[in-house]
Amino acid sequence: MARATRNQKEVFKRLTGVYLDLHPDEAAKDLESTQAAETAKLLASEKSDRVREVLRRLTPATAAEVLDQMDAETASRLLVLLPPNQSAALLARFDPESREQRLKYMDQAVAAELRELMTYPPDCAGSLMDPRVATFRPDSQVRDVARRLRAIRRRRIQDIFLVDENDHLIGSVPTQDVLLAEPEIRLELLVTRPPPHVTVFAPRDEVLETLERTRARSLPVVDFDGRILGVLRQEEMIAATQQVATEDIVSMVGAGKDERALSPPLFAVRKRLPWLEVNLLTAFLAASVVGIFESTIARNTALAVLLPVVAGQSGNTGAQALAVTMRGLALREIRLRHWLRVTLKEMLAGAINGIAVAVTTAGAVYLWSRSAGLALVIGVSMILSMTAAGLAGAVIPLMLTRLRQDPAQSSSIILTTVTDVAGFFSFLGIATLLSTML
Repeated sequence: MARATRNQKEVFKRLTGVYLDLHPDEAAKDLESTQAAETAKLLASEKSDRVREVLRRLTPATAAEVLDQMDAETASRLLVLLPPNQSAALLARFDPESREQRLKYMDQAVAAELRELMTYPPDCAGSLMDPRVATFRPDSQVRDVARRLRAIRRRRIQDIFLVDENDHLIGSVPTQDVLLAEPEIRLELLVTRPPPHVTVFAPRDEVLETLERTRARSLPVVDFDGRILGVLRQEEMIAATQQVATEDIVSMVGAGKDERALSPPLFAVRKRLPWLEVNLLTAFLAASVVGIFESTIARNTALAVLLPVVAGQSGNTGAQALAVTMRGLALREIRLRHWLRVTLKEMLAGAINGIAVAVTTAGAVYLWSRSAGLALVIGVSMILSMTAAGLAGAVIPLMLTRLRQDPAQSSSIILTTVTDVAGFFSFLGIATLLSTML
């Protein structure tokens, strides 16, 4: 009886091997609806070349689950047989500890190559995505999909994605639609339109723009051939964007991005002091402008009293223009090609606001000093300085972006210098020209 059972197992194994050799596509389709543990047990006893052909035809999600059920050495042996880009995509789905266990059994050169393939530049879609994405074939039935979704308990899945035999993204279906559909319905019948997607090297700004434009809850990430590599979820991207926004706020005033409210004092000093020194140098530059007109101030001390008024208004005007332009760049509402439109808009806004503020200021100065000349000087200088400040607030972040520098890191310090110099020079320069009227 035992001998007969052994013979039956051997016959079954040979038939399985023949089926896998002659019909790998059909075998992969059948294994898609089989428990990952059973599939792993079946494939672990087969020839490596035979298993490779089946793994190549499984969806990435299923292939990763099957390899996860195998011991690390067997999984490593099979991963090496796959194309490097496919091996890297599958390895990226494992947690770091499991991934390193499998890389440990590989040749060092192969492991290094796969690690490099899994590395993406900071702040691009590849570095932000979750590689554990649920993928299915278009002809999968709802009952099989629902069973696999119930088995995935470690994360919330909002959409499932359909891929062809080469793992090219061809559609998506909301999870809710799958769970409400009839069990025998095929997924391809539930697809309404191709899903929006981004390439793996798309920058964060492009990802955010696509999410905002499409209102997608999840955004698939594909390589340059259209193969799906991972998914970006809206709530995670919003959280990441909020983190970047807070970092930009502290950077604009010269504090460190990694400084926190309860950071040690010496850490805060180390992060802030260099920018304070830079700010000191720019302050001396503004002071040197005042020094040029020392004799003018000596003849009319009222000018010294009014200097902070001009500098303060131009500084606030520049800060407003800077904030709006920075927001536009961050949200990709504007690009560098919009520089002329943005600068003209901020100049015009600064000029109009300058005229309104100049009327108020000139009136107040006349009532205080009873000097029409002094009122005229501060009125004209207010218009000029606020116009220049609006221009500077728009140009500085655009210029830094064009030079591939972070506009959040130093825009505020540069702007302060420009607005102070513009305010002091316009006010004292006009006062010098109209000194006979003071």
